[in-house]
Amino acid sequence: MSGVLVVIGVGGMGETIARRLAPGRTTVLADFNGDLLDALAERMRIDGFDVITQRVDVSSRESVRALAEAAAEQGPVTTVVDTAGVSPAQAPIDTVLRVDLVGVALVLDEFAKVVAPGASGVVISSSSSYLTTPFTAEQEVAIRQTAAEDLLALDFLSPQTLGHAGLAYGVAKRANRLQVQEASATWGARGARINSVSPGVISTGMGRQELDTPSGAFMRAMVENSGTGRIGTPSDIADAVTFLVGPQATYITGIDLLVDGGNIAAVATGRVALPGR
Repeated sequence: MSGVLVVIGVGGMGETIARRLAPGRTTVLADFNGDLLDALAERMRIDGFDVITQRVDVSSRESVRALAEAAAEQGPVTTVVDTAGVSPAQAPIDTVLRVDLVGVALVLDEFAKVVAPGASGVVISSSSSYLTTPFTAEQEVAIRQTAAEDLLALDFLSPQTLGHAGLAYGVAKRANRLQVQEASATWGARGARINSVSPGVISTGMGRQELDTPSGAFMRAMVENSGTGRIGTPSDIADAVTFLVGPQATYITGIDLLVDGGNIAAVATGRVALPGR
């Protein structure tokens, strides 16, 4: 692969993906946390990678637009991976919705304007989206057609309606899959592809924080009753992302790839009961 790689969100998953895809390319790393961003960039430069950085607030269109334009100034933008997100253990409900829901919409919008022909992108969603009550047909249409800045004005997506960060997280991640479907036409008009990946329980800082919350027992039960019987690693997700942005996946766009070691299958087959049921 050649051209410019953009990785938004440089936590454990973002770092692994960046290192996997960066060799031989200019890599633009972006994150809200400037200290985290600078530390990773320095480590990667020491390891021989060509890295530039830009601080970004994915909940701001102006900030995301500036990132997209800065990336395009480096050359043809051929790969975009958006791992930016906060979990219920990390942030209050309004932040979860602004980052995980509105932020994805803005990244899809702004990078659709700069990606090169043949480019590909991946949004990191979550397997929790498969455990969330499906949207109605009317709600799906609203998510697809509403501008990013107006999403939280939709009653069923408002913090007041959702009530707590855990539910908001799952709803936002389920909406990501619809956002990617919708964006596939816009990206396709530029000859580019866009997909999402829904990780299961992954051993990152965020994942370990969630395991220490009240929902951790349910997460462990899913893992123990899954087909693989193990927690996932950032490398498992990087493998999936590498496939989706690579030449073997040129006929794949607008889909979500569930990479969870069989966690959702454990729930779907009744081996693990959803909490409260």
